[in-house]
Amino acid sequence: MPNIVNRKKFLIDTAASAAGVMIGSNFLGCSVEKKLVNTDYSVMSEVLKYRKFDAHSHVGFRPRHVEEILDFADRLGIEKMCISSPVSNYSGNEPEGPEEIRKANNSVIDAVKRYPDRFIGYLTLNPRYQKESMEEISRCVDQGLSGYKGYTQVKINDPLYYPLIERFIDLKMLIFMHAFCQIGMGGYRMKYDVGMVPNTSIPEDFVDVAKRYPEGIFQFAHIGGGGDWEYECKMLKDSPNVYVDTSGSNNEENMIDFAVKHLGEDRLFFGTDSSYYQGVGKILASNLNESQKKKIFFDNYKYVLKKLGRDVG
Repeated sequence: MPNIVNRKKFLIDTAASAAGVMIGSNFLGCSVEKKLVNTDYSVMSEVLKYRKFDAHSHVGFRPRHVEEILDFADRLGIEKMCISSPVSNYSGNEPEGPEEIRKANNSVIDAVKRYPDRFIGYLTLNPRYQKESMEEISRCVDQGLSGYKGYTQVKINDPLYYPLIERFIDLKMLIFMHAFCQIGMGGYRMKYDVGMVPNTSIPEDFVDVAKRYPEGIFQFAHIGGGGDWEYECKMLKDSPNVYVDTSGSNNEENMIDFAVKHLGEDRLFFGTDSSYYQGVGKILASNLNESQKKKIFFDNYKYVLKKLGRDVG
């Protein structure tokens, strides 16, 4: 008769074994902590030794949200943050017209004015409203916003985006876009299924628009956002004007090393997308050298902004 593992018994036995190790080590005059942990290593010293520029953050979700994200930033040594407040419509019934867009952008404008040394503000739009979008670009630029963050209203390579992208290029603005590519199963890549918003931009869309506008600079959002990051990196390999941010709550082993292998150490931006500890941890846990980590944490994003005429010091 096969042995059947009783879950309760397994947990009890495991706990007893752990307790036995601790008791035994005490009898032997040693400490488990001393044997298993390098007490000379300080995680926070490692965290704080790198300058950081968060290339993917958000504001405007609730009262005092700005102060909350700055608290995280201060704890983790994040000097500056790129912030936006994109309008979503996951249910299909949420308003996403010019009024909602303006309200979202106002939250970013307010945050930048309150903390100009900490925030770089990016506006958002709904390209389905062409006239209003052009007017909103002018208004937000006048109010100090300096880049663009798009969401899922329209795919990045849709012709509706062409006049807007051309305007962003004229204004030397980085074009940052929500992106995703679902993990395939059994050879089937579910790019549009399982409740995914149909207008979500996928890697192929970035390849297409980057080729159409080689003078534009694009940012592909959150390879750590739960999608097929291996496929994303492979697809974007030969699109040098597409940069990729590392944000997202997913921390699969080898993600950062894989991205550097396929995209190069100069095309990755550190980001959090509100997953602050995960965002920092995945870079620290990589096998990159000091120079590469410094590039991803701070230098790459600073370089691109400087290239666009927006030196942030």
